[in-house]
Amino acid sequence: MASSMLGPPPTARDFCRVTPMATHCLFFPSPNFRRRSITHRSTFSSHSIFFGASLKVHTNRNQLGRFSRSPTPIYCSSQEFDVVIVGAGIIGLTIARQFLTSSDLSVAIVDKALPCSGATGAGQGYLWMAHKTPGSDIWDLTWRSHQLWKMLAESLKEQGLNPTVELGWKKTGSLLVGRTKAQLDMLKGRVKQLNEAGLKAEYLCNSDLSEQEPDLFVDKDSAGAFLPDDCQLDAYLTVSYIEKVNRSFASKGRYAEFYNQPVKCFIRSNSNGEVKAIETLSHTLHSKKGIIVAAGCWTGCLMQDSFRNWGMELDVPVRPRKGHLLVLQNFDYLQLNHGLMEAGYVDHPTLSDIESSEDGRSLSVSMTATVDAAGNLLIGSSREFVGFSTELDESVVRYIWKRVAEFFPKLELLSLSNLSANRKVRIGLRPYMPDGKPMIGPVPGLSNVYLAAGHEGGGLSMALGTAEMVADTVLGHPTKVDCAPFAVHRVLD
Repeated sequence: MASSMLGPPPTARDFCRVTPMATHCLFFPSPNFRRRSITHRSTFSSHSIFFGASLKVHTNRNQLGRFSRSPTPIYCSSQEFDVVIVGAGIIGLTIARQFLTSSDLSVAIVDKALPCSGATGAGQGYLWMAHKTPGSDIWDLTWRSHQLWKMLAESLKEQGLNPTVELGWKKTGSLLVGRTKAQLDMLKGRVKQLNEAGLKAEYLCNSDLSEQEPDLFVDKDSAGAFLPDDCQLDAYLTVSYIEKVNRSFASKGRYAEFYNQPVKCFIRSNSNGEVKAIETLSHTLHSKKGIIVAAGCWTGCLMQDSFRNWGMELDVPVRPRKGHLLVLQNFDYLQLNHGLMEAGYVDHPTLSDIESSEDGRSLSVSMTATVDAAGNLLIGSSREFVGFSTELDESVVRYIWKRVAEFFPKLELLSLSNLSANRKVRIGLRPYMPDGKPMIGPVPGLSNVYLAAGHEGGGLSMALGTAEMVADTVLGHPTKVDCAPFAVHRVLD
């Protein structure tokens, strides 16, 4: 994709723009403060320009009340922290949690908007391994992260909490569905690889597939790779839980949130040239041990603009990759027993036979379908390069519906327009990297600045493993997973 198709990137002036919401720092004095004081405020603004503001939810109802903030902000007195994290998506929040729970460091987290107003809130929430390839560079990180998610769910049970209530946790199992001979051969090989890697995986022939998913269209050339132990969660509930954990450290003076605070610049120390602080719209936040940039698809713009004035050209090649996801609330017309994904999702083939691609942009649509803990059907998904736009494209939504209906013929009997009262369309910008691997680690030449970005559609899936890797790196501990494949210098050289 030519870079001109992305449109002009945000400039330093864009970084200083703010939404109509009030800017503030949230500092919670006790874990229960949030339950007592929070009222509804919409988190989705069409005026948002900077990181953490890449999600739009198009809906015909007021369905945005799941996230809110205190109407009377409590300002924290401290402006110095051990670690400052830029970006309050799932990556930034879990990194904060990791530092807070595994060390005695203090943490501040900064974002232009609010949690779940970026790519985190636009996803399906699946933690599936069926489409991951054993032995690939991201396999160990994803597998480690999935283990940590399951350990978290088990720890909640041990505390007498329900992980479904706290995280939207569901053990759905995942099915990778193939419909051509080439795909069936691929699935057989994948099942063998997955079993050899230690996962329970089964190859399902067409009759077995029909038994598992009665509403799925199955013919003689259909088969599936089934991972019965795969799970999923709800990003909104999960983020809310992680925030609650993080805020429990606020009364100890170890945690603060600076939401609705765009980063204006980085500040260098006069003595050694290291980055010593970041300046936001209203605050200067000093960091003693490290500044971690986890700003999703906005990471490249932020790094490039912030350090150009220092004579440094940091060309971080993360790009926004737009995605549409259709959500049908309380949709029980379709029986879905597991999380499903078509085999083509593995490589996202480019489609050209769609109305909205007449302008030459590349678009891929692959069938994914799952039911969340609230009983909503989530179907998708699309991927395309159109810059930082999050405008709704109804032609993409229609194509998603058409594609999913090819796998579930019952949907052909329904008109998408008749479902408008119960539908939402989530639109987010995945942070895409050309080599398919996130950047995790120190920035060359800036020993106390670290990146954790570029996870594209796997941010939720890789979040806990990424958080562990970042914390271990900053603290000088050996990492549980080899961090070399994710080194930042590989994309800057």
